[in-house]
Amino acid sequence: MSVARTWAVALVGAEGERVEVEADLSNQTPDFKIIGLADKALGEAVQRVHNACANSGIPLPRRRLTVNLSPASLPKQGSGFDVAIAIAALATELPMDAASVADTVHLGELGLDGRLRPIPGILPAVVAAARAGHRRVVVPWANQAEARLVEGIEVIAATNLAQVAAWHGAEVDVPDEEPVALPEDDTAPPEQPDLADVIGQREAVDALIVAAAGGHHLLMCGPPGAGKTMLARRLPGILPDLDDSAALTSASIRSLSGSRVVELSRIPPFEAPHHSASVAALVGGGSRTVRPGAIARATEGVLFLDEAGEFQASALDALRQPLENGSITIHRSVASAQFPARFQLVAVCVRLGSVQSITTTRR
Repeated sequence: MSVARTWAVALVGAEGERVEVEADLSNQTPDFKIIGLADKALGEAVQRVHNACANSGIPLPRRRLTVNLSPASLPKQGSGFDVAIAIAALATELPMDAASVADTVHLGELGLDGRLRPIPGILPAVVAAARAGHRRVVVPWANQAEARLVEGIEVIAATNLAQVAAWHGAEVDVPDEEPVALPEDDTAPPEQPDLADVIGQREAVDALIVAAAGGHHLLMCGPPGAGKTMLARRLPGILPDLDDSAALTSASIRSLSGSRVVELSRIPPFEAPHHSASVAALVGGGSRTVRPGAIARATEGVLFLDEAGEFQASALDALRQPLENGSITIHRSVASAQFPARFQLVAVCVRLGSVQSITTTRR
């Protein structure tokens, strides 16, 4: 066939948008172009796909190849479109099952040797594919545990491009290669501190329990060493466990941030940015790719501001609207990105004197 179609997912904030990847083969001067508002990293997919196909024993056709990413008006970023572009391009000439190619969502970056490399944001991308009605998705081998957290969709973990092409019916030799793995994570999960370990501070403990029960924000003032930070770090331990939806939202934000996700954690997240954090670090942003900030990573959990008085006034002012709306929308010239911001705020400041006062406000 001269035109082949498959699917990928573009991440816009915390949400994913389906992208139809169309490849057309024409009898003109040999060339390979990607159109559809691609960024620099996505534009470089031309060379990655070309070399990956050649080194997989399935070179691209020696004619003019045009790949369109639709909708063309939607900004698309990153290298996660590589596999979809390669399969659509190969399907224009290589005998494949057209229905299988057209029904499958392909996610992943290609190495020059043809192996599939892991990418961030797999979880929200697979969630978006499932919500759009797709029932099958191809992901890099290293991302399979994260992708399988989404129920109701078949996850195919691929090691290399030849394996994906063969799965769609192409007659190619599939090399036995070592899959690209995620970087080793030797960091042990932090131990959840228990409020029962606190001795004394009866009024402070009661205030913490009231805040947890009612979903109140909390401000603690007192002299250094009174135990304010110790108490704040124990708040997630007395909050209810996250339900399926909240755990999936929290894990999706961690995935977008580049963290390793292999399971749905039921413990509410705890974010404690340093008081030197900028507005963008708190609420999210970035010059090229809009990344989630601390308030998004604290969604369904606790945002802890130690030494709140030392934060920039503009950074604290930027928290007002997310606290009211439960979300944050970051606008850029070409697009806007929305992230959830449903968190419980705990602020701590130092006050000279021996009396500790604790104030609660409605969440």
